[in-house]
Amino acid sequence: MTHNPESQRSTHTRRTVLRSTAVAAAGTVAATPLTSAAQAEPPHTVAGGPVEITLSVNGQRHRVVVEPRVTLLDALRERLGLTGTKKGCDRGECGACTVLADGDRIKSCLTLAVMRQDTEITTVEGLARGEQLHPVQAAFIRHDAFQCGGCTPGQIMSAVACIDEGHTSSEAEIREWMSGNICRCAAYQNIVAAVADAAKEKVR
Repeated sequence: MTHNPESQRSTHTRRTVLRSTAVAAAGTVAATPLTSAAQAEPPHTVAGGPVEITLSVNGQRHRVVVEPRVTLLDALRERLGLTGTKKGCDRGECGACTVLADGDRIKSCLTLAVMRQDTEITTVEGLARGEQLHPVQAAFIRHDAFQCGGCTPGQIMSAVACIDEGHTSSEAEIREWMSGNICRCAAYQNIVAAVADAAKEKVR
């Protein structure tokens, strides 16, 4: 076999470089140990622990313990058992989670529970008076304004506010002011009719 000094020098140089790189890397790691704080704290830790808050819902005050990041929607459903308020898109787009806050309609998935302690919250469970349905609830039944029912609580809560706000002078106005609530079954014509009917009943 022919001896090739150039090949030997090339191999020797490659091995030397790799060995030197490995030693240098090991020295760097050894020279930068983890601090005790970095070891103790896991990544993506949310600051602040659970807090006790008071929510006024449907005329009753409730003391609940929640993490600061818990939405009003999750507090209503998971802490208070008020599952009438539905979780749809969880991004404020569908309106299924609509509730009233001091009479104003809000998307409960977009507000934190800790921010609503001084607010009177009304959910769909708080509309009826015993066995007597709210006029909007009764109108939704009369006009068959729901199919699967997933959006119905949010539609009803938005309709209550729409009527109280006085946005029911025409079908077009009702559609405009109810546009934040999506019905995946496309029962919009019946929903508009129910809102208009309930608005007339309120006037009487």
